[in-house]
Amino acid sequence: MSLETDEILERLKKSLLEAYELVKQILETTFGVDASVSPINNGSINSSTSVSVNEPLIEEKTEFDVIIQEVPSTKRINVIKTVRSLTSLGLKEAKDLIESVPKVICEAVSKEVAEEAKKLLEEAGASILIK
Repeated sequence: MSLETDEILERLKKSLLEAYELVKQILETTFGVDASVSPINNGSINSSTSVSVNEPLIEEKTEFDVIIQEVPSTKRINVIKTVRSLTSLGLKEAKDLIESVPKVICEAVSKEVAEEAKKLLEEAGASILIK
């Protein structure tokens, strides 16, 4: 290689090392990742190097609870009707449920079912929380 090519390679190598140090600092300060193991070993990339995370992986939630937070007195009848359509509760049970809020209306349901129940109950006038 020529002297010019060697100079270019050295500058590129220096720039890459500086970029690596910057990324390492960002990973450690922002994301809490231990990036202390260098992927560069004597000028070559070490494919067996891994970056470890200090936090456990967070599993995606698949079951949700729909909770009635509040029911305005002017909307009680509509909310009772909606509760009855979403559950197998009778009129008295649905009425008792909305009078003692906050209460779980749907338990351990899929995200889609929870969102649909929330939409229907909010349209009827209730304040809803999904956990």
